[in-house]
Amino acid sequence: MTPQRDAHQRWAEAMGQAIIHRGPDAGETWLDEHVALSHRRLSILDLSEAGNQPMVSSSGRYVIAFNGEIYNYLELKAELEGQGYSFRTRTDTEVLLTLYEHHGTDCLEFLNGMFAIAIWDRHAQQLFLARDRLGKKPLYYYECDGQFAFASEIKGLLQVPFVRKEVRHDAIRDYFAYQYIPDPKTIYKHVHKLPPGFWMVTDGFNTKQSRYWDVSFTDQSSKSEAELADGLHELIDDAVRLRMVSDVPLGAFLSGGVDSSAVVGLMASHSNRPVTTCSIGFDSERFDEVVWARQVAQQFGTDHHEFTVRENVADNLQKIARYFDEPFADSSFVPTYFVSQLARQKVTVALAGDGGDENFAGYSKYNTDRTENHLRSLFPEVMRRFLFPSLAQICNSLPAAFKRAGSLLDTLSVGPDEGFYRTNCFFRPAVWNELAIGELKRETRGYDPGELTRNLYCNADASDHLSRVLYTDIKSYLPGDILVKVDRMSMANSLETRAPLLDYRVVEFAASIPSALKLRGREKKHILKQAFNEMLTEDILYRKKMGFSVPLSHWLNNELRPLASAMFSSSNSILKDWFDMGALQQLWQRNLGGDYRYTQELWALLSFGLWCQEWSR
Repeated sequence: MTPQRDAHQRWAEAMGQAIIHRGPDAGETWLDEHVALSHRRLSILDLSEAGNQPMVSSSGRYVIAFNGEIYNYLELKAELEGQGYSFRTRTDTEVLLTLYEHHGTDCLEFLNGMFAIAIWDRHAQQLFLARDRLGKKPLYYYECDGQFAFASEIKGLLQVPFVRKEVRHDAIRDYFAYQYIPDPKTIYKHVHKLPPGFWMVTDGFNTKQSRYWDVSFTDQSSKSEAELADGLHELIDDAVRLRMVSDVPLGAFLSGGVDSSAVVGLMASHSNRPVTTCSIGFDSERFDEVVWARQVAQQFGTDHHEFTVRENVADNLQKIARYFDEPFADSSFVPTYFVSQLARQKVTVALAGDGGDENFAGYSKYNTDRTENHLRSLFPEVMRRFLFPSLAQICNSLPAAFKRAGSLLDTLSVGPDEGFYRTNCFFRPAVWNELAIGELKRETRGYDPGELTRNLYCNADASDHLSRVLYTDIKSYLPGDILVKVDRMSMANSLETRAPLLDYRVVEFAASIPSALKLRGREKKHILKQAFNEMLTEDILYRKKMGFSVPLSHWLNNELRPLASAMFSSSNSILKDWFDMGALQQLWQRNLGGDYRYTQELWALLSFGLWCQEWSR
């Protein structure tokens, strides 16, 4: 073996070892003079060694390293066998590899699943990469100075000596606005996310990207509400059935909300044994949903398990945050980690209710936004654009009771695309301008994170406001926040999660349902509730949504207080090169004094500090 090839093998093996939590069951490396592929396997189908990867096609031309599941692989396998292909294994990996050999990049049109795919063409000396339609599985790549590497997590890329850890300042600004870094950016200048619904081909020097899927809201169904509800129920039922194919124990996350309860109810109807369900609770009644989960578990006779998050947040926070590789501030990653840890003690695969809110307008913010958009229509644009900003400034200079009015006036002064961004921006520009210093402030001066939201909103293939908003979240918040959180926290525990409500057929069907049947009056997810009104009880269908919220103010002022105080108070804090520590200390003291208006900003700063500690190693 040449020294260069020996180095490539060592790098590839180190990359695989860095993400061993994603696949602890097996690990192999394949290489030739042009490429090195390393794979870690979490065995779900065909547990024999025949299913290990990287896998070489029967022709010897193609080599695949694949992360995910193809749910319709048995149907695809039967079709390929009808065309003369034969198979050595029972895996979806071999079906996918054969499908690519037969159809090329068009193979993606046939897939129903979650996936990040890498296929090396030994003849063309070309690498094909692809990511599933909604972005359930991650795919990162590094490209700079003719050098190329890719991995499921950034920590894998950082094992390669030529990968440079240069921080991208506009990505930091994005993070504080959104609480995550939207694709295709990452925290590093030369590391990128392949966007959901895209494929790319590269020879290491020349790269081509193409989008193969998007969702359209223009073809609105004329069917009756009852017909749409029945069709939705039938489609979700089939999505659940497909995701119950597994050669290892399988269960579900259960919060007691409509989404997860519907999934569990459908699972119970397809299973001849009790479904294993797992729930997370908190000491605070305001955030504790286990009573509802317990009720659903009893209704469907599940094998139910619970874990309560008490005084163990500080002990685990730094370890958990490490799995994200870049700043991430959705605090619900903490309970997601614990529910994944609980589930992994019982099962290897868990179904979840993710996607219901984005598909069917389940977040409270959609009601808020609709109200704001209605108010916007009541005033002439000239008044909104020129008078409201001045009134907003006056309100903001008054006592705290007037600040909410100032925020509303500020939001109403702009169009619906910018308004949606401002309503959902997590880090107010005024706070950013007060805190950011040095190179970070200089490099981001004039940069506007809201451009992402505006572009998605304006480019949505939709005719009404709510549909544009849902499209925006499906393309940004869902893959950038929700799915990142679930993937990292479940994979940290070597647990695979599957989301039936994110079956692309469900997403496309939901997009065809008129907005009035999703958000009816103040009722969120109306059509989804109608689809399951005979399966779920009324108190489950119509109880107030809690989401996966956490008692953040309590955490910061109690068990996380020593960690936060050290981060925000010390002149030696790792944040001092980025932020004005005097101004930050003032924010922290206000919080300790009972002013919780800046809780989310402080949490984002704490999470950023935890990332900085890792990055600086």
